[in-house]
Amino acid sequence: MNNLRAYFVPHPPLIIPEIGRGDEQAIKATIAAYQQVAKEIAAYKPDTIVIISPHALTYEDYFHIEGGLSSRGNFADYKAPQISFNVAHDVDYVKKLASFAKKTTFPAGTDGRANNPLDHATMIPLYFINQHYREYQVVRLSFSGLSFLTHYNYGKMIKEIIRSDATKKYAVIASGDLSHMLKSDGPYGYAEEGPLFDKAVCKVLKSGNFLDLFNLDPQMVEGAGECGFRSLLILAGTLDKLAVSAKLLSYEGPFGVGYAVASFEVINSDEKRNYGAQHEEKEEKKLKLIRRKEDEYVSLARQTLELYVRTGQVLSIDKASDLLKRTRAGVFVSLKKHGMLRGCIGTIQPTTKSIAHEIIQNAISSGTEDPRFPPVSISELSDLVYSVDILKEPEPISSKNVLDIKKYGVIVRCRGRSGLLLPNIEGVHSVEEQISIALSKAGISKHELYTLERFEVVRHQ
Repeated sequence: MNNLRAYFVPHPPLIIPEIGRGDEQAIKATIAAYQQVAKEIAAYKPDTIVIISPHALTYEDYFHIEGGLSSRGNFADYKAPQISFNVAHDVDYVKKLASFAKKTTFPAGTDGRANNPLDHATMIPLYFINQHYREYQVVRLSFSGLSFLTHYNYGKMIKEIIRSDATKKYAVIASGDLSHMLKSDGPYGYAEEGPLFDKAVCKVLKSGNFLDLFNLDPQMVEGAGECGFRSLLILAGTLDKLAVSAKLLSYEGPFGVGYAVASFEVINSDEKRNYGAQHEEKEEKKLKLIRRKEDEYVSLARQTLELYVRTGQVLSIDKASDLLKRTRAGVFVSLKKHGMLRGCIGTIQPTTKSIAHEIIQNAISSGTEDPRFPPVSISELSDLVYSVDILKEPEPISSKNVLDIKKYGVIVRCRGRSGLLLPNIEGVHSVEEQISIALSKAGISKHELYTLERFEVVRHQ
């Protein structure tokens, strides 16, 4: 496949001298690498540049493809309106991609708000390319809130449209910054996940081993405060089953945000680099093992939700053991999909006849009534991982000093409002953070007078 080149680039507005006003001198290596990429693209002379931007129009459950004939934009938001762009769209490619998505029922297309101006994550790569080459059309894409694998598979779809037309040459550019949380004095502060994330991604950019992207902890990715990971996953999908020469051209983070520039030159086909399929197979084996090991608490929750989503029927209590039928307690049922929370609903105190009733009630609520998520669909059931927390009796405490985020959950109360956070939650690193999240869930200000309670749980996974 010799009609494809791929690049990963950052998009700090201050890289442009009229915006940076001297600050851009702190990222000279990034500028030099950007110029190298721009010259490579100019020498390659692509007919179409596909740009994946985290700041284009995005939806939680849908990949937006910008329609229309052209797009305009400028840097007026950064006090440089004189730097402007007017790019023609590759209308034929957009039609083919949208049609392919519709045919395969993939959640991508041109639906949604139209005539969107160019965003800065799209214009910054074009700023460098235009210094050397302008004879191209553009395809503007964004990412979504869907799974890592779905992003990779979207990239495979983009690749198939490129592969189907060998008469045209394409450059795919994934625009994205790495962690925004590398320094305590940076604009977004510091998080320990930041440097770890950047190190892991730079290793992938250098090696071209995109399978390692799937091995990153989703909680670590979220904690890093990045905006380029999903762009990179899509880019990786465009290189599925292709051997590439990967080069990490630069990495810097002097302002507390990670900027990486990388190039990927296609060498030949390589069926062994089917990283999405490998990851999917690994996940299927993992889920089968989890199913085999689940205890009666988790099994009851899973069977309940599966039956309800498929038929609308509520599981009979006869499926539960005598132990679950004769004891009462508060219960939380949590759902995860591809490592990310998919639903969590529970009761602090028992509200039904037994733990079995409580699990059945809260399993259905977690999958269908959590306001943060749409109801679970039938197609998602095989991807869900369940956990069931049985709550012990809460006890009032007078100080946060007796809390332990691994051992105790916390309940905050104020004037009829209450919020709860379970113990040992991924991504929660301190008692202060635990209390803050519970307060936020309850709609209680940290300045209000609130009470604290702690509780222990027995967690079934």
